[in-house]
Amino acid sequence: MVSLQRTRLRRPSKSTMLIGLRGVGKTVLLDRLRDDAEELGIQTVRVEAPENRSLPALLAPQLRQGLIRLSRTESAKDLAQRGLRALAGFARSLKVTYGDIEVGIDFDPEPGLADNGDLEHDLQALLEVVGEAAASAGTALAMFIDELQYVKEDQLAALITALHRASQRRLPITLLGAGLPQLAGQMGKAKSYAERLFEFVPIGPLSEMDAALALRKPAQEEGADFTDEALGHIYSETEGYPYFLQEWGKHSWDVADDSPITEEDVRVASVQAVAALDESFFRVRFDRTTPTEKSYLRAMAELGPGPHRSGSIAQELGREVQSVAPIRNNLIRKGMVYSPSHGDTAFTVPLFDQFMLRTMPGDDWRDGVNG
Repeated sequence: MVSLQRTRLRRPSKSTMLIGLRGVGKTVLLDRLRDDAEELGIQTVRVEAPENRSLPALLAPQLRQGLIRLSRTESAKDLAQRGLRALAGFARSLKVTYGDIEVGIDFDPEPGLADNGDLEHDLQALLEVVGEAAASAGTALAMFIDELQYVKEDQLAALITALHRASQRRLPITLLGAGLPQLAGQMGKAKSYAERLFEFVPIGPLSEMDAALALRKPAQEEGADFTDEALGHIYSETEGYPYFLQEWGKHSWDVADDSPITEEDVRVASVQAVAALDESFFRVRFDRTTPTEKSYLRAMAELGPGPHRSGSIAQELGREVQSVAPIRNNLIRKGMVYSPSHGDTAFTVPLFDQFMLRTMPGDDWRDGVNG
């Protein structure tokens, strides 16, 4: 919140990136930060970046809403309307390149304003006008973007450039994003100066003490409790990942006949929790992969939780590293794996190795990489 307040006051401040594996609570934290920002009177827009949508298509409708809200402030009305004219030119000029742009047009475009047809220049011009309107209204505009790792490199570069220009001009516009661990590397590759503009905040599993508090506090509010042994067992099963803690807590509560919830209750609940995760959290990601990709993931699981050397995975598959590199690249693009360091590969989903062992037992998977 200090960073957002500094942005509103037009003082130097870095944008924030939350990075971590699936299930660690990045989206929940991002939404909480947005709620806090709005309580401070800061204008916000919120988007989630899917794999097959362009960044301009995601941002344009949300920026329109932000500009309309800013236009209701008398001091910002003229600049906000100019922003809407810039948005009209932006959408119209980029429609050929990004056919998925769909946004309401409130004003005719202003010739020469954000209408060159080049994303990097046009987005820079558009955000400058948006920032000027926010400044006139005595507020800031904070863009919240989830799943940022799915934004293509050239579009990510354009966004970083636009934010850099806004920062140079001390305009009150900032970005709070969330993504998988590879996001930091992607942003650095898109623009070498990205590390100077962003604060990368790693989000990981909870400590055993914090995990126990997360389970015990809501239970106590309902007049119940967990034994220390039960909490220890849940932590060993979940490794402290927040989403898994929720699942184990829910199923342990449902299983227990009375308070306190015991370790035996947790043992019974674990069967149900694993089954629920297999059919939802894990399955929805597993089903997005091809048979060849499934075999690659299964080979990783055979080696353990990871991370694993690319050569070790290829050896497990009986293939050369170069021949399976395209499979790895596809899995990285799909957000299934990432590279924590050069030559290493790790799952983006905690405990996914255990799921792969359960769902693809035996050795038949070894033939799938040739499919």
